[in-house]
Amino acid sequence: MPSESSGLPHRVVVLALPGLLPFELGIPHRIFGRAFAPEAAEGGERRALYETVTCGLRPGAVRTDADFDIHVAHGAEALATADTVVVPASYELGPVYERGELTPELAGALGHLRPGTRLVSICTGAYVLAAAGLLDGRPATTHWSSAGHFQRLFPAVRVDPDVLFIDDGDVLTSAGVAAGVDLCLHIVRRDHGTTVANDVARRTVVPPHRDGGQAQFIQRPVPEPQSSTTLRARAWALAHLHEPVQLRDLAEQEAMSVRTFTRRFREEAGVSPGQWLTSQRVERARQLLEDTDLSVDQVAARAGFGTAQSMRQHLQAALGVAPTAYRRTFRTGRGAGPRAT
Repeated sequence: MPSESSGLPHRVVVLALPGLLPFELGIPHRIFGRAFAPEAAEGGERRALYETVTCGLRPGAVRTDADFDIHVAHGAEALATADTVVVPASYELGPVYERGELTPELAGALGHLRPGTRLVSICTGAYVLAAAGLLDGRPATTHWSSAGHFQRLFPAVRVDPDVLFIDDGDVLTSAGVAAGVDLCLHIVRRDHGTTVANDVARRTVVPPHRDGGQAQFIQRPVPEPQSSTTLRARAWALAHLHEPVQLRDLAEQEAMSVRTFTRRFREEAGVSPGQWLTSQRVERARQLLEDTDLSVDQVAARAGFGTAQSMRQHLQAALGVAPTAYRRTFRTGRGAGPRAT
């Protein structure tokens, strides 16, 4: 079985179910397939960190929601070889979506899962995990338009309709369609750190991290064409992240009142300016902890937290780990020699 301890790539098996969305099926292959060990960026051998394969309920043709079928070489028994299983959305599983019940064939397929296998769903693929009872008592998300129905069908699941994805350790769920890209990049970042995830994002030409949540995609009145955005303020904030940034400073970049800016920012980013600023500082701290030899105090200053204690509290709240423990985790086994400061 592929595993990191054996030196073999982490094996990702994507379960292709009837009526699947081809775009979602391709996300794990594209993201995990572009993840290479850090030495590849330095001219070394391109060592793949993941092996991604596709399986169906049985080998053969699988219908999609497009005007073509796909052919899979592996049947459900491939699930028994997986370190991670990804379930994209599909639209031909009536009992699952209508009654929250697995079909006998799907139940048999999921019976191949080994204990400890990491489970991932994209969009309404969460219905499959929930119907199998794998989300009971856990937080989860799905496409915002299905969240209400999902919660009624599976009352034991703690549904959050606003986020792009939820990481609950060995079970991870994402919102609609493109949020699968966000989740897969998060998994790469969690497994191998920011440097590898950012490299994958560059190769795939997508942002390494998107701010906000599903709320920003829910239909709401469109601003007047002459209305300004808050992009200038966000760019300014990122350039001055190491300094104290006040709400009025951000509003001034867009020549808006604080009240108007706050409303416009939330409409565009899906979170408040303060929440966004904190998340950016957490990301900056993560990068510095992973890629430099700066002290914790220096990282806190450059990320704009001011003090190590403040940074420690924010990282604990966001990541559930202290700065030194985070650095130790993501600096282990990444090649010899000190990192650039």
